[in-house]
Amino acid sequence: MKAVLVGGQYGDEGKGKIISHLALNDKPEIIARGGVGPNAGHEVHYNGKKYPMRMLSCGFVYDKAKVMIGAGVLVNPSVFLKEVEMTETEKRSFIDFRCPIIEQEHIERDSKSVNSQKIGTTKTGCGPTMEDRVGRRAKRAEDIPELKKYLTDVAMEVNKSEHVLVEGSQGFMLSNYFGTYPYVTSKDVSASSMAADVGLGPTKIDRVIMVIKAYTTRVGNGPFPEEVKTEEAEEIGYQEYGTVTRRPRRTSKNLHWDNLRYAAMVNGATDIALTKLDVKFKGNDGVREFDKLTNEAKAFVKEIEERLGLSVTLIGTGPDALDIVDRRDWRI
Repeated sequence: MKAVLVGGQYGDEGKGKIISHLALNDKPEIIARGGVGPNAGHEVHYNGKKYPMRMLSCGFVYDKAKVMIGAGVLVNPSVFLKEVEMTETEKRSFIDFRCPIIEQEHIERDSKSVNSQKIGTTKTGCGPTMEDRVGRRAKRAEDIPELKKYLTDVAMEVNKSEHVLVEGSQGFMLSNYFGTYPYVTSKDVSASSMAADVGLGPTKIDRVIMVIKAYTTRVGNGPFPEEVKTEEAEEIGYQEYGTVTRRPRRTSKNLHWDNLRYAAMVNGATDIALTKLDVKFKGNDGVREFDKLTNEAKAFVKEIEERLGLSVTLIGTGPDALDIVDRRDWRI
């Protein structure tokens, strides 16, 4: 089976947690990263350690999987090499030889850009690198000597393998095509693009897992309905900070149902993964069986299923990769 995991909100939905759970439980041969690049942070808590990641998939926690970065992803070599060392995955980490390379001048252009200031980007050089890629000027991974031993044809590998998990980045509302333009990232981040990033055709995808969290957050500028002040978010325990920039995330206590329905439609979602249920509803910390959730929490899950017309098959109840209620009847 081949599955794609995407974010259904503005990023920061907890994709790293869900991908690590799937990796540990389903044991895929390959976990491939799609998306933009190191402008999207994701982290996993496992065995008492916290791993803040920007390039590699959080699925690295399953130590028998190959961890790959698809051709559609922009690569910062120093960030990649640092994460390989941190995760001790040197012998099982791979980059597609066609990946564009983020250079220092891209980061400098991003930092000085008036448009980047307006939009509120992470200033990691992704936008300017994407511009150079479209203009056929970008350096590629095959041109970087220190990356040579990590190079492969990711498309060939994922198509040869039976069990593949694709981790997307950002969230649907930041899609360059469908999101809150111009306050968006530099490409589409829907499931179709995630599959294309790693070289999988649409008929090869069996499941699309759309991750949402029990409330809504956003980093950066742009429209954001029902936003509450940072002080209120702190008071109710919802306040978060960006993995890459450490900026405070903007918070709404509610789910934005129209956006979620549209995201589910365009992504072709087959499953919903819900995170931060323990934050929204006290008394559910670390619960791993649905029947042991509080009645209020179970009613909220049912409401999501009724409003979106999809089953909530994975429910996050704590920071650890294993703090999940797994209701699936399928495996990768």
